[in-house]
Amino acid sequence: MTKNLFVLSSEISRALNLSMPIVALESTVITHGLPRPQNMELAQEMERNVRQQGAVPATIAVLDGIVRIGLTQAELERLSSAPKPLKVSRRDFAAAVVKKASGGTTVAGTMLAAHHAGIQVFATGGIGGVHKESRFDISTDMQALADTPMIVVCAGAKSILDLPATLEYLETMAVPVVGFQTDEFPAFYSRESKLPVSVQLDSAKEIVDFAKAHWKMGLKSAILVAQPIPAECSLPREEIDPIIAQASRDARKENARGQDLTPFLLKRINELSEGRSLQANLALLRNNATLAAQIAKAMVVEQRRRVI
Repeated sequence: MTKNLFVLSSEISRALNLSMPIVALESTVITHGLPRPQNMELAQEMERNVRQQGAVPATIAVLDGIVRIGLTQAELERLSSAPKPLKVSRRDFAAAVVKKASGGTTVAGTMLAAHHAGIQVFATGGIGGVHKESRFDISTDMQALADTPMIVVCAGAKSILDLPATLEYLETMAVPVVGFQTDEFPAFYSRESKLPVSVQLDSAKEIVDFAKAHWKMGLKSAILVAQPIPAECSLPREEIDPIIAQASRDARKENARGQDLTPFLLKRINELSEGRSLQANLALLRNNATLAAQIAKAMVVEQRRRVI
């Protein structure tokens, strides 16, 4: 890609030049994950949470074929109300550029753009993984986590997925799964899955030290930091699992697949849960933005300490 396909906002350019803490934020949650007006409200809240921790938010999206790293309020508003936005993963950038299209970047797409810009910390909701509907339907997020050295903060994998298979895939691809203040892999809407993480770490500094050690070994994979949803917003597994199962049956009935599958499932789960899943989703996204900002600050402190 030529240089002008990636455009940094003036705020992000300044933050990079001054070695300030920066947190990348994805945008498919705005274009495909949430309805209006919650999508715009959430985008603003995540950026606000990052700023409250002393870091700079870099929401990433594609507008008119240009990969924008850091959006203005006007650009966020435009993205949140786009009539037919693309869902931009790694394979889709060229199509978006050639067609001068606009769209939200997925976890994998956001990681590509953030890494290109030199941003090392990224906050999202839940990563993609291996789908229950088909073991051959594996999110590109898995490959991005395997080959992009970043710290990715999430609430686990989306609980619509096959979580054991997703964790097995991550292990195969040498992606450490760090449980933040937990030894159990969170299940997005729920705090528990009865599945173990690679290691439990309890502070932002420990996570930065862990990432530093991992990458010094010559490994290029990401560090996946899994933070459970706040307890007061968690949905019990016995409540949400039957809803997810019903949504999965509905997806098969409607022949939803590929990039359409996850948005269909999330929308159907929200309908079946009478909006409770949406509130849980909002809570975990805000929570992850806060932790990511704390990690970004700890990373800058470590980098400055090494310079002195």
